Amino acid sequence: METGTEPVRFDTKIAVLLRDDLLNWQRLNMTAFLVSGIGGAVPEVIGEPYADADGTPYLPMFRQPVLVFAGGKETLTAAHQRAVARGLPLSVFTSDLFRTGNDRDNRAAVRAVGRDHLDLVGLAVYGPKTAVDKVFKGARMHP
Repeated sequence: METGTEPVRFDTKIAVLLRDDLLNWQRLNMTAFLVSGIGGAVPEVIGEPYADADGTPYLPMFRQPVLVFAGGKETLTAAHQRAVARGLPLSVFTSDLFRTGNDRDNRAAVRAVGRDHLDLVGLAVYGPKTAVDKVFKGARMHP
């Protein structure tokens, strides 16, 4: 448990990029799916469990903020290419996943399409701040 009073600063960043032409429910659903991949693959991004003053336990969450960006299809494609080239931990969401209903079919839908032909509607990246900033170049903060 942390007891210091100084603000905690991170040299890493968790960021999500969503295509700007989606419905609100799609954006929210996708964001949850995308960041779950980072939490599962990079366990050090998960903080300590929570508890309220009565001792009721709550699950741990990310230890740092998640920044959400928006951009067009071209911005997503470019960000995907840059993240892959830099070898950053990356999760993707394609338009096909809106038509599937389970994890097995989701993985099969992504596997059926080559990397350069994925119809990306969202992605999440984790890594050093400067690298993530370069990956998300051209994206804007989600409204």
